[in-house]
Amino acid sequence: MNRTIRTAEDVLALLDRLFPPAEAWWDRFYADRSADRPFFTPEPDENLVSYLDRGLVSYLDRGLLSPGAGHAPARALDLGCGPGRNAIHLAARGFEVDAVDVSSAAVAWAEERAREAGVGAAVRFHRASIFEADLPHARYDLVYDSGCLHHLPPHRRVSYLALLDRVLAPGGHFAVTAFAAGAMGSERPDEELYRLGALEGGLAWSPDELRSLFRELTPLEIRPMAARPPGSGLFGLPFLLTGLFQRTTSL
Repeated sequence: MNRTIRTAEDVLALLDRLFPPAEAWWDRFYADRSADRPFFTPEPDENLVSYLDRGLVSYLDRGLLSPGAGHAPARALDLGCGPGRNAIHLAARGFEVDAVDVSSAAVAWAEERAREAGVGAAVRFHRASIFEADLPHARYDLVYDSGCLHHLPPHRRVSYLALLDRVLAPGGHFAVTAFAAGAMGSERPDEELYRLGALEGGLAWSPDELRSLFRELTPLEIRPMAARPPGSGLFGLPFLLTGLFQRTTSL
């Protein structure tokens, strides 16, 4: 059949095919764990730790609705979790975590790291597209993205916003880390990316572009990631831009 478009999802799937498949690329990326790649560190993002330490993101006293049931841990969803460094940190800080990545190699590594860190029971890793993962909860208090958004083709921002609308709890927080415009990543207009059929390693974002994309959320902090040396206990590269938002209205 040559005429296969019937729904908006059919259009998105067709546009996906204009770019190289992601799963195989990321499996190759994570295959050599000894490779000198800063993202392979076990250290969590400095901005995530800062949000928690300063109390900008804190739900650990969230009570269950059932009387007498005690307290439930806050729920976090890590989008594009890679080898799990941020998911593991969130679990160590008391969150119940679901972490999703399209790469089987990344998820296997993340599960090993979680067991070694003693938080394997607090993190569920899902090998899936972030748009297709079968999540156990309808809502999450914190949705965290370190390096996923900037690898999405432009049309999948529609899916990304729909995902946030579905899973981010009222009053919940969304945090994102992406390539910073003027520092790293492609700054080509969206239309040109389709002509190229490539994302040129990832898309760069400015603070104004993040505010515009997530305009239905309240921005709390947008800043460059602070540089941190390897072995410091925190991951920090200044060519990344970080943003923290809160959901105060429906998307």
